[in-house]
Amino acid sequence: MDELIQLTNKLQTVLASISSYESLDLPQIVVVGSQSSGKSSVLETIVQRDFLPRGSGIVTRRPLILQLITQRQPDALEYGEFMHARDKKFYDFDEIRQEIERETSRLAGSNKGISRTPIQLRIYSPKVLTLTLVDLPGLTKIPIGDQPQDIEKQIRSLIMDFVSNPNSIILAVSPANMDVANSDSLKLARQVDPEGKRTIGVLTKLDLMDAGTNALDVLMGRSYPLKLGFVGVVNRSQQDILTNKPMSDALQAETEFFRQHPAYRNISNRCGTKFLSKQLNHILYTRIKEKLPELRTKLSSLVSQTQQELNQYGDPAFTTGAVHRGSLILKLLTKFANDFVAAIDGTSSEMSTKELCGGARIYFIFNNVFGSALDAIEPCANLTNNDIRTAIRNSTGPRPSLFVPELAFDLLVRPQIKLLETPSLRCVELVYEELMKICHSSDNKELMRYPRLHTKLVEVVSELLRERLSPTSNYVESLISIERAYINTNHPDFLGAAGAMANLENESKKKKKMERRKHVRTASPASSVISAGSRADEDGHPMPNGIHALKENGIGSHNQGHPDGKESFLTYFFGGANKNERPALGPQDMASNPSFSSPMSVTSMMENELERKFEQQASLNVPSEEQLQASDREEIEIQLIRTLITSYFNIVRKNIQDLVPKAIMHLLVNHSRESVQNRLVASLYKEDIFNDMLQEDENVAAEREKCKTMLDVYKQAFEIVNNAL
Repeated sequence: MDELIQLTNKLQTVLASISSYESLDLPQIVVVGSQSSGKSSVLETIVQRDFLPRGSGIVTRRPLILQLITQRQPDALEYGEFMHARDKKFYDFDEIRQEIERETSRLAGSNKGISRTPIQLRIYSPKVLTLTLVDLPGLTKIPIGDQPQDIEKQIRSLIMDFVSNPNSIILAVSPANMDVANSDSLKLARQVDPEGKRTIGVLTKLDLMDAGTNALDVLMGRSYPLKLGFVGVVNRSQQDILTNKPMSDALQAETEFFRQHPAYRNISNRCGTKFLSKQLNHILYTRIKEKLPELRTKLSSLVSQTQQELNQYGDPAFTTGAVHRGSLILKLLTKFANDFVAAIDGTSSEMSTKELCGGARIYFIFNNVFGSALDAIEPCANLTNNDIRTAIRNSTGPRPSLFVPELAFDLLVRPQIKLLETPSLRCVELVYEELMKICHSSDNKELMRYPRLHTKLVEVVSELLRERLSPTSNYVESLISIERAYINTNHPDFLGAAGAMANLENESKKKKKMERRKHVRTASPASSVISAGSRADEDGHPMPNGIHALKENGIGSHNQGHPDGKESFLTYFFGGANKNERPALGPQDMASNPSFSSPMSVTSMMENELERKFEQQASLNVPSEEQLQASDREEIEIQLIRTLITSYFNIVRKNIQDLVPKAIMHLLVNHSRESVQNRLVASLYKEDIFNDMLQEDENVAAEREKCKTMLDVYKQAFEIVNNAL
């Protein structure tokens, strides 16, 4: 039994050297109790020595891992050893107390703060049973003196770290002169051990209970059931401690108390510190025996994992000799290039699961970022009606237009195509940035050993990407320029003038139907009068004001010499009216002028007026408001031009959305991934720079040594457990 417990002590000692004993969840007894519950007195009585610091407030401010080892020779000297001072044996237990206080202050400070780093103390004595106990700070509620304001939270968090270990035995200390239902230690134990399977209760201060009362129901497990039960103890009083009452006398007095007490005499053999020590020894032995196979499995896994981690740091002996150095550099170059390609192709085994990266990110840029940016551009963005009207007028020069001017369409559509250039170039930049991110995100541990080599690798690949950025951007700019160089109105998907007019007529008919339905819903059944401001054709159908104006100017009337008496919109735009149909000043204007007297006077007046207006307008650089007023014909021309621009712009946008990603993949992505390894070898596989590039990082070397130490410790621990089985 003792050997098995000492085996755990060895494991703790071995693993403490690398501060990872908690990772194994070793079986141990964790002592929990509130301040002034008698927790320290219980431990000292078990050891039969005064060795713990005493005082007011928080005394235990660091976990104390107490390993008790039985010495078989009855006359052997008792002594203690600290793991932080292994070369010294402490035979004076007052010195042990002072060393605990010094070591506590060293890490936890001189105030009442606490530290999570444990102190390991091993005590050899013929008076003790082999045990492993962990003494923790006492539970408190209110900070006293210079204690931190969140001291309660800190202590609870520290205790929870230890009692949450499923292999730990919780020794919950409670004073008997208070109701166990209010015991802080039992409440905390129930949080992690609700069924009470690994909690053993200790009742202190049984001798201080009110006269006529006892804790028999608790000790018998009737009022608060625990699988491991309760043990009653009687510690030394404060007066006994001050008078240095011998520990043997205190133990004898405890035995007599239970033997003579009327309530406890029948269970006296299951009470007292000696019984508690035996019980703890047996419980710990049983728990260790149960967990040894599990410990061996876990240690085996830790050995394997640590060996793999150590392999990643590489063998420092491999960097000696030109052949070895060249082989190592070639291996690292290839690994870096393969990781770069794998990140693009999405075949890397270490791909992030938190965010898109590499090839997936490039796909997202093409299909979401770039696609959305193109879709957000309006075909007629920044084109006002006045812009279109001015372009139409400028494209006809001094001549009246007989047809919708094609030059105006060309003039207007080219700047719109230019709008596609900015998002296209931004798409190139985003893909370039993602490739640079892939280049910089290598976390290969073996490569990180050599920061100079890693820096060179990143520089070479970055230079390669920069070289490809310019031709890719230039080609994308050329794609936009190509689209602007020749406006192909014969494109099979282009709507054309006839199609645009048909669309306008369809939209006009739909609008008429909507207005008619609205009119029918709002007008009275007996009313058939067309609302004010609307016009009607010969059949009584409402017409847009622009179309009615065409009829008033003689377009489509019966007296214009046309066989059918009407003209379609298409005929109007592509075969305009003659000059007689567009009088500058009709006879009705002269007849309505009251100052009209004779043809000569009228002519003179008109000439004077015209000369005045001509000089007035000629002195201005901009057209007058009257000249800027669009005619009904121009309004429809504007809509026609807008429809044509939208149709052609959508064709170009679809082409650009298809061609830009292809160009980027060909000129930037694929070219880089295919030439990266050759570029790295050509730039860095040079014997004269091997030594410089293979200068090992000091931090990595330290990490490798630490990993090597961990591996040795885990192997040693595995041997200890394996031999025990």
